[in-house]
Formats: sequence, structure tokens, C-alpha cells
Amino acid sequence: MHDAAWLKEYVREIPDFPRPGVVFKDITPLLADEAAFRATIDALAEHFGGQHIDEVLGIEARGFIVAAPVAYRLGAGFVPVRKAGKLPWQVEKQEYVLEYGTDLLEIHRDALAPGERALIVDDVMATGGTAAAAARLVERLGGEVAGLGFIIELAFLGGRGKLQGHHAVSLITYE
Repeated sequence: MHDAAWLKEYVREIPDFPRPGVVFKDITPLLADEAAFRATIDALAEHFGGQHIDEVLGIEARGFIVAAPVAYRLGAGFVPVRKAGKLPWQVEKQEYVLEYGTDLLEIHRDALAPGERALIVDDVMATGGTAAAAARLVERLGGEVAGLGFIIELAFLGGRGKLQGHHAVSLITYE
């Protein structure tokens, strides 16, 4: 995989959003720049391109933006992983811990067939809770987690610790 650290130039930092003390990493400038967006999709697809991937799961909401074109590049299907109450059919649910409480992720029960290999994609890996919940959903449906791909990793939050046993790649890392 090519060095994608230059993409950091296209991440805007928003202080005190969504609450005081948090510096939000805004990827909208990256998405708006044709070369940066293309490089992001290409880097993630190339990293996992040597593997057989059946489905690419995108975690709501910004993960959808990246996962769908990665799925297209890999010749795989796209599966949305949504917050509770957003999917219209039978779902499998997974609770995960937030800084102040818990939340739920859901996936359609027929999104993966047993034995299918899934790549999980999201914009940011922070504490790892959301990604770990998505991995548990894949496994509960009988699928195999082929890997996890992120645009940004906030390494100082220790999210990789929750993804042990899974291969994860991040294009931009904030230590």
C-alpha cells in the first residue's frame, strides 16, 4: 500500500465538537477533493485486494461513503451496519459501550451467509467499540472478518486493543 499520510492535509480539525475538549476530525474536505477521495478508496481497496471478500460492511454513517466504493472496487457486495431502528427487516443486534452509556448496531439477518468473508469499513477508529461490535455481528451471522479498514485511527484512544485477532489498517494515524 502506498503511503497515504499526505491525506492528513485534507482532514479538518474542529475544536470542541461535539463537546468541549474533543477535537473532531472532519473528513468532508477529503471527500470533496477528487484526488484525495480517489486515493483513499484506492488505498483501502488495494490493501485488501489480494483477498477474497464477499461483502464490505459500512458502519453508519460516514462508513457508508467509503465502504460502498471499496466494495465496488473489490467486486463485492455492500452491507449497511446501522444504528438501532433504521433497518426495515429482521435484524441481529449488538450492544457496544460509548464514553457515557451504550448503543446498538444492527445488521439484517440475511446480510451474510455462513462462511462469507466480510471487510468492515468506517471513517474513524477511536475507542474501537463500534468496529468490535460490527465484527461480533459478522461472526454471529457465521461470517468471517477478513479485515477492518479505516481512513483515520485515533491511536491515543487504544481502539486496536478491542480488535485483537483481527487485521486492521488505517490510512492516517493520530498518535
